[in-house]
Amino acid sequence: MNRTTWDLWVGIFVAVGIAAMIGLAMKVGNLTSTHLGPTYRVYAYYNNIGGLKVRAPVKSSGVVVGRVADISFDNKKFEALVALDIDTRYQFPKDTIAAIFTSGLLGEQYVGLEAGGEEEMLKNGDKIEQTQGAVVLEKLISQFLYSKASESSTAPSAKSENKTVE
Repeated sequence: MNRTTWDLWVGIFVAVGIAAMIGLAMKVGNLTSTHLGPTYRVYAYYNNIGGLKVRAPVKSSGVVVGRVADISFDNKKFEALVALDIDTRYQFPKDTIAAIFTSGLLGEQYVGLEAGGEEEMLKNGDKIEQTQGAVVLEKLISQFLYSKASESSTAPSAKSENKTVE
């Protein structure tokens, strides 16, 4: 194989590698997801959104039904206000619960919708009343360690329990 052909194949390989890296970066950044059809916007207040980001998926039963449109802070309630764009193909009752979950142990965070049983459906501009904020892993670990430390300090010592009566 002559030098020119070899250089051409190396160039093609490098170009394919760069294209793959760009595609991967777009996938990680949620930029490759299909565009939703017409949407309606609903709002939800959270006391803690964790690492939730704009364009994060909104899922119901594992199906992507929308995207996080905006995240802001309400200075009156001192809570995060999250705007959710839901595809109009999917209708949810007014008593739907919106919880923030994590995909896997350290994966991306998303909003999960659990439909309620009310007859009236959410409309554009409505607020979801029942929410559950993100579970912060560091907080759970510190609570676990604190409870273990308090258990060991209140437990009777092993020596006093093992006394034998003669």
